[in-house]
This record gives sequence, structure tokens and C-alpha cells, in this order.
Amino acid sequence: MKSDQAISLINSLGKGRIPFLLITDFEAEKIKVQQLDQLGEGILYDINGATNHALYREASAPAALKVAPMSFREYYHQFDRVLHEINYGNSFLLNLTGKHAISTELSLLDIFSVTKAKYKILMEDNFVVFSPETFVIIQDQHIASYPMKGTIDASLPDAKNVLLNNEKEKAEHYTIVDLIRNDLSIYAKEVTVSKFRYLDLITSNNKDLYQVSSEIVGKLPENYHELLGDIIFSMLPAGSISGAPKKKTVEIISETESQKRGYYTGICGLYDGQKFDSFVMIRYIENTDDQLWYRSGGGITFQSEVEQEYQEMIDKIYLPL
Repeated sequence: MKSDQAISLINSLGKGRIPFLLITDFEAEKIKVQQLDQLGEGILYDINGATNHALYREASAPAALKVAPMSFREYYHQFDRVLHEINYGNSFLLNLTGKHAISTELSLLDIFSVTKAKYKILMEDNFVVFSPETFVIIQDQHIASYPMKGTIDASLPDAKNVLLNNEKEKAEHYTIVDLIRNDLSIYAKEVTVSKFRYLDLITSNNKDLYQVSSEIVGKLPENYHELLGDIIFSMLPAGSISGAPKKKTVEIISETESQKRGYYTGICGLYDGQKFDSFVMIRYIENTDDQLWYRSGGGITFQSEVEQEYQEMIDKIYLPL
């Protein structure tokens, strides 16, 4: 489905208060909008507690991953190109991502069942997502976004303060908050940052991580239900996984990364007739020709150091248990 068709359909469903599920890829080339009462068996979701997967399933094998990350050499080549664009002023912040081969005895259904995350989705045997990051929540004439920028190994000495006082991480977070505030302002009024740089602890199969988020809210027009499609797609792709300025940065991402992202870093959202709750599809495993790949990445600024960025990308390869 093309984006203009998706926008029109979502607006129509919103006007009729008809529940639906939205899944869109990063490039907005493979968009799915399906009414919940017509949703096929190949898609399972758990979106902030709203789920069509009521039965818990025990894992058929130990929850372990063997990882063969993308090489430092390949990452360095891409990082260097991004830094070149940043130094020329073409981007201030760019989210650079990589693709890592993994192996596990778990099936994608196992992974969907046993991981603990605010948002999860499984699309047949194609991919599974267990994301901690909200995209937007739209309810009661208000819209809220929760961009996530900044990660550190929680076991490091004084990890909280190290992360919150890191100048590079501060600059990155400020940039994304400003970008998201501008995105919300396309349709919302009275846009404010209601919570700034708060910490979440994420427990995984190999280490615990602190991540930094902010809350940005705004007031929508009274007829927002019939504008849902326009509102959602005006903000895509999500600022936290693209960068700023968004249009030029997305062009650089396309030129730099070695393949299309597809559904990775796209968004998924559930509309129940009143509330639209959505998330960024990070923490993502895909199945390609019987090989599993884990996608991860991080934000690059002029202050970035390649070794630290490479390590952060690898730190994000985990199962939250």
C-alpha cells in the first residue's frame, strides 16, 4: 500500500472509530493497514498490554544468542562517510545502523513469547520486534512522543551520572527533542517538553542497560480522529532513528547504509477506536533465507568516537528477559 492510500484509509477508519493495526517500514514502501477484525493469523502483537496473543508460551530452548557482528572495518567505513557529511553541515545527527548475523535455538515465536518489552510484534516467520520505545500516543485530543536517545552499560561505575553528564549524549538528546517537538507542531498546539532526560533500566540476557528518554506533548484539533493518517505520516520516519535535519539525513542514510532498512526502524501502531498507541520498531530480528539477523544502531554527531559508537551498537544486541 502506498503512503497516500494508507493516509486516506487511516483517516476513514479513524472517522468511523474502527480499530486497526498499522505497520510501516522505514522507507514507507511496504505499508500495512488492517482492521483488527480482519487481521490474519500470521501477525501477533502485544502493544502496551493490548494483545491478540493471550496464551503464554514456554521457550523451546535456552534464551541465548550467538552473535557475529558486522565488522569494525565495515562500520568504520560507514561512520567515516557520515562524519564527512556532518563536518560539511549536511547533518547534525544521524542514526547509523548495522546488520549482525545471529544464531539461537529459539524460534521467532519463542522470542516473541519470552521477551519482556512494552511493545512486541511478530510477523509470520519474517521478523520479531521487542521494542522499549514509544513513537506517539494519541488520545483525548492530545499527542505525546517519547524519543529515546542515550545508552550505557548499567554495570559501569556511576553509570547513571556518566550517561546524563556525557556532552555528546546531551547534544544528541537535545537535537532529537527539538526535532520531535517540531514534528508534533505540524498538527498540535501548545507543544511542551513535560519530562526531560529521564532514565529507564532495561534488563537483558547478557547485561543491563540504562536508556534516556523525554516526554513531549501537544494538543490536537477536535477532529483529530479523522486526521489520524495525516498526523502519523507527517512525523515519519521517526526522528529518533533518522536524525536532523530529517530530509537530508534520510538521504545520507540511504546512500551510506548497505541495504534498505525495511521494517526495521519503521513504526507499528494500534488504534482501538479511541486511542492510538505506537512504537518504533527497534530491537529487531529478521529471518532472511533461514539466517537470522539482528539490527541495531546509534546516533552519530561531530563529537562521536568510532570505537564507542561501534560498541554501543553491539551492546544493543540482546533479548530483554
